[in-house]
Amino acid sequence: MRRLTILSLVVLIAGATGCAGARPSAKPAATGPASMEQPVPFGSHRVPYAQGVLRPKGDADGQVRDYYAKWKAAFVTAKCGSLQVISPDADHPYVAEAQGYGLVIAATMGDRELFDGILTYVEAHPSVNNPDLLAAEQDKNCKSVNGSDSATDGDLDVAYGLLMAQRQWGGGYRDKAVKRIAAIKESEVNPDTKLVKLGDWATQDDPLSKVSRTSDWMIDHFRAFEKIDPAWAEIRQAHQKLIAEIPNETGLLPDFVKNGKPVKGQVLEDAHDGDYNWNALRDPWRIGADAVTSGDAASTAAARKMSTWISKVGDPEKIAGGYTLDGRPLEEGPEPAFVAPFAVAALVQPDGQAWLDKLWAYLTSREIGKKDYFAATVQLQSMIVASGNHWVP
Repeated sequence: MRRLTILSLVVLIAGATGCAGARPSAKPAATGPASMEQPVPFGSHRVPYAQGVLRPKGDADGQVRDYYAKWKAAFVTAKCGSLQVISPDADHPYVAEAQGYGLVIAATMGDRELFDGILTYVEAHPSVNNPDLLAAEQDKNCKSVNGSDSATDGDLDVAYGLLMAQRQWGGGYRDKAVKRIAAIKESEVNPDTKLVKLGDWATQDDPLSKVSRTSDWMIDHFRAFEKIDPAWAEIRQAHQKLIAEIPNETGLLPDFVKNGKPVKGQVLEDAHDGDYNWNALRDPWRIGADAVTSGDAASTAAARKMSTWISKVGDPEKIAGGYTLDGRPLEEGPEPAFVAPFAVAALVQPDGQAWLDKLWAYLTSREIGKKDYFAATVQLQSMIVASGNHWVP
């Protein structure tokens, strides 16, 4: 199989260029048809954030570009006949989550070569249960394993990335997105609770069909899907309602919920499934992304609550590697994957500028570990949002 040469990587990295733009306006984004049809070059801030959203000080756009180039050199490969994101710290070298991340990142950065390369890989690995979804895991030989069924988070990002690609480059990406959005609703949304399931394998007769992973609660994605299918409004609202109903003083959500409540003990992964741990760490980023782009009161309140609580530690180095929902640390920090998403939540904390700048300084001082795919990829996407470059297609 063809391997990615150093020259190829240089060419690919060169594709991640864009024009630096001014600090985004505090006014809501324009919503007319002409505005929605325009591409969004990275750094243009063509789709401004909601009123009052903060920005880190300095050349955030340039720092994101630099980090993107390093991320791409570390984690984009061509070992499977096309381009794909490799995950050396996951259970398998290629996972659906990584390809979904890669598509959204590539569309954001305006990198069509990377986008189309990953999309080729995605389309070559359909779920055995629904061919319009992505098989969750592939081995070192690029073959789907562990049942060849899907994982919801990867599918949500794939569909969202396709909608972004349609706006950036036109073409047939929208038609592909429409099929995947319909497949997600059919196979990965519980028709009773309207919450996303873990994957298309969690059929209604499976007890795990009532389990939902909070890091899959991508409110801005659901909002984009509403433009394709209005039924997603009810799905979005069900998730936002539950976010507000999980009681605690920290605003933290558990990795998993079942029947609308945090699970107790091990349900899927380990004894901390009901705590704020390696899945839920993405929640401040995911919920905050909707808050800054939509100005939605519920998302803003949820993100602000998390940020106000965590900012009391005063130093990003003191953020622990997981917490109970009442705020007791699970492991000593710092763990970068747990730090980065809080930079997104800080954007909607009215008195959070100093805290945001501390978080940003911590993130931009880090080097990428060649085997640290998860933390680096969560950090890159959190930095994209914090820099004012996230947008909803």
